[in-house]
Amino acid sequence: MKARTQHKKLQKEDEVGFAVFKSWGFWRALVVAFCIGCIVGHWLEIPYCLFMNHFFGIVADDYAVWSDPWYHPYWVYGFGAVAMTFVIEPFKEIIIERRKTMWGAFLETFLYAVLLAMLLELVIGWMVNQPDQFGEYPYWDNSGLFLNVFGQAWLINDVVIGLVAMFYVWVMWPLICKGLEKLGNRGANIALVIIVVGFAACCTASYIQLALR
Repeated sequence: MKARTQHKKLQKEDEVGFAVFKSWGFWRALVVAFCIGCIVGHWLEIPYCLFMNHFFGIVADDYAVWSDPWYHPYWVYGFGAVAMTFVIEPFKEIIIERRKTMWGAFLETFLYAVLLAMLLELVIGWMVNQPDQFGEYPYWDNSGLFLNVFGQAWLINDVVIGLVAMFYVWVMWPLICKGLEKLGNRGANIALVIIVVGFAACCTASYIQLALR
């Protein structure tokens, strides 16, 4: 029984301590997460669009994801990573300390992430996506979709966003933090420079290519 308790304690310790906002290590990891998020988010957009188009037919044939070069940054995912680090990660760590099991902490964090995604869709939609005099939405229209919320949010999409958030705060963010820590301070700083320079090169090449189309 004692060994099992110690094992649970070690598991909890493995998932907390990644929201130390006042440390250089945190901000270094955050910059890395932003750069990676912008590029990897682009890659994740492709299977997401394939899935949504196959089952719901909501992705246009001329959507940019089909033609953008693989190294083109999708900034929304980078900023999304930053937002999740500041909002969901510390909340996750509080839940882990309060919950008896890691599964319970995971499921509770997932539930709140889905609710947060839905609220953001609603608030942003009510602010900038109001229908015109003909009842047409300027940016997106979820009113005809199953499980839509007030025509603005869509629960299916919010669940997907929640799953992405769980992958980020439970896997990607701790992996980045631990990986940089293992490199030591000097090695982590060198890795930061390499990643930022590589990201800048991707942005430069991508926008030059797009401008020449």
